[in-house]
Amino acid sequence: MSREKKVSYQTTNTYSTLNQFTEKTENVWVVFHGIGYLSRYFLKYFRQLNKEKNYIIAPQAPSKYYLNGKYEHVGASWATREETQQEMGNVLAYLDKVYNTEGVKNAKNLILFGYSQGVSIATRWMVKRKLRPSHLILNSGRIPSELKPSDFAFFEGQVNFVYGTEDPFINKEFLESEEKRIRELFPKNLKFVPFNGGHEVNQQVIIKLAGE
Repeated sequence: MSREKKVSYQTTNTYSTLNQFTEKTENVWVVFHGIGYLSRYFLKYFRQLNKEKNYIIAPQAPSKYYLNGKYEHVGASWATREETQQEMGNVLAYLDKVYNTEGVKNAKNLILFGYSQGVSIATRWMVKRKLRPSHLILNSGRIPSELKPSDFAFFEGQVNFVYGTEDPFINKEFLESEEKRIRELFPKNLKFVPFNGGHEVNQQVIIKLAGE
């Protein structure tokens, strides 16, 4: 007879940072990559930001795998439909550790940025820990279906939903079904930011949203 069991154990994971956190830092970004990325490479999208004003923290998704079946390049995923709640518990504990280790709770502005699958991680972490970022940027991803307007009632910051006009995942059907829900989740301070492009991170949009 087959049985599935569970064990708990201690694990270790990396994360990447860009620039230095000093008294001159105005914005602390916590940026969540999408499927197939490694955090150290995801930082490239933020290198054009002012180095003195911006400190970027890029957590690393825990589940690494080889891309394209060629055993050359490595990517990672945050979670899957398999044991999602358990995996999210592990991810949230990891994010708490990163955030506390970095000692950035007193930053002037906290910016949460999620791209693709990273949108679900950013929003879940924010809701579960009642984080109050000054700016929440959701780039080309879906907000988890279990999250409701009441979950975000405490949040009063700016929200931007960024997407490429040629993104096959953010098509007309997606916008018709999701736009209403997003507006219900964030009835205040919400702005949709389309750009010419596909399912990608647009550096010029990031610079614009950073106020530079």
